[in-house]
Amino acid sequence: MKSLILIGPPGAGKGTQAKKLLEKYGIPQISTGDMLRAAVSAGTALGKQAQPIMASGALVPDDIIIGLIDERLREPDCAKGFLLDGFPRTVPQAEALETLLAEQQVTLDAVLSLDMHIDRIVARLAGRRTCGDCKTVYHVEAMRPRVDDVCDRCGSGLETRGDDTPEAIRVRMQAYQDRTAPLLAYYGQKRLLVRVSAEGTPAEVYERATAVLDRRIRSRSA
Repeated sequence: MKSLILIGPPGAGKGTQAKKLLEKYGIPQISTGDMLRAAVSAGTALGKQAQPIMASGALVPDDIIIGLIDERLREPDCAKGFLLDGFPRTVPQAEALETLLAEQQVTLDAVLSLDMHIDRIVARLAGRRTCGDCKTVYHVEAMRPRVDDVCDRCGSGLETRGDDTPEAIRVRMQAYQDRTAPLLAYYGQKRLLVRVSAEGTPAEVYERATAVLDRRIRSRSA
């Protein structure tokens, strides 16, 4: 069983690495956002509790999130493990998750943190351009359109998102650091934290991440 948590700031490439890790280890991705939307759509008991809260724009309480994770981990496709993405975000959430995993007799293998300097994140996110019509995303360095500021797909103009200005990005990053630093310390004390540089190409980051994860999984299963 391979049970992993993925943590990282906006722009660190969590989505790309999550997809690669799921394929390598043959485990499902557990996204709290996806679970909430699915529960609301299905009209489950927890979904009915969450729906008015989500509609109001408020944060869904931890006990509902934990209940959804509890249900999800009992599904057959989680028998070989899981990759938890987007939760926990705080130490109280981590403590609640630890209690849940103990009840299900599940051992957490590692908490993978993708690390990147704030200046690199600002440069990466500030370079994003989004089509105003079809919403295709480009990047001034990594994925340029054929014609500057014009969408390849529909020919519409490209825009910079309001939250992708350098000033807005730094505010988001400060909030992330304030919220996540105690969580990293929490998992570091439990010797579960694995920190990997998110600098370089996606392939380079993947090689670094899987090298350390493979060693850790082998040592914990020995």
